[in-house]
Amino acid sequence: MTLRFEPLDSGLVAALRAGAPDANGQPAERGTISDGQGVPCRHCLRDVPAGAGYLILAHRPFPRPQPYAEVGPVFLCEADCAPWSGAGVPPVLTTSPDYLLKGYGPDDRIRYGTGRVVPRADLAAYAEQLLSDPAVAYVDVRSARNNCFQARIRRANGSGPD
Repeated sequence: MTLRFEPLDSGLVAALRAGAPDANGQPAERGTISDGQGVPCRHCLRDVPAGAGYLILAHRPFPRPQPYAEVGPVFLCEADCAPWSGAGVPPVLTTSPDYLLKGYGPDDRIRYGTGRVVPRADLAAYAEQLLSDPAVAYVDVRSARNNCFQARIRRANGSGPD
């Protein structure tokens, strides 16, 4: 199965950078200057480069509020950055020793029993396992320590269960 790691939508990111309200109805906060580590941008799916500014905001990666639509803090490069479009696991998901993965159905609700903290080396394999179940529409990757949303994983076109 081929996995597709999805960054935040470029239109949403542009709006947030321009002052649109976040999931809590507030404009993004300006962070300090990045040292190049530990500030993962959810658009380029890389750490914000050393010496660059970044934004901190509340994000809900779901189409509407509901009991399973978690909100949490995320970072974005303050300056324009290209959205992640590479193959394989993005750089931002190679820096922690482990990650929390959860499978969601097409109704954007958690599929019980899918949530698991997995070692970094097992991230792709566990995502593939979850996505082999036709009832799982996508997998969200979150920080195993702070529960921050990192990225969404889907089946790449033409891969996975029919």
